[in-house]
Amino acid sequence: MADDALDIMLGTLDVLVLKTLSWGPSHGYGVARWIRESSGEAFRVLDGALYTALHRLEERGWIESEWGHTEQGKRAKFYRLTTAGRRALRDETAQWERYAAGMAGVLAAVPRPT
Repeated sequence: MADDALDIMLGTLDVLVLKTLSWGPSHGYGVARWIRESSGEAFRVLDGALYTALHRLEERGWIESEWGHTEQGKRAKFYRLTTAGRRALRDETAQWERYAAGMAGVLAAVPRPT
């Protein structure tokens, strides 16, 4: 992973986890890997931050978990979106799109002559 990979802020991580799980159930390592790979290696998710986010999302009722086995036969906790989680993902995505559009407008702005 590149040294210039970005650390992920709290609210950002929640929406990234929800988006990852929208593709189907996954264990924690799979979530972290999907985020890293789909961001072009730009985002790295530290284990502590990921599992804190997973527990927070589970407490909110946005995801559920159950024990299962990985492709390699190892026991792991798998997480999946709930109906409330899909709704939250839609809402969070809309907020992030507005935020990104606003940021893009500010960053692209040029000074006005006075």
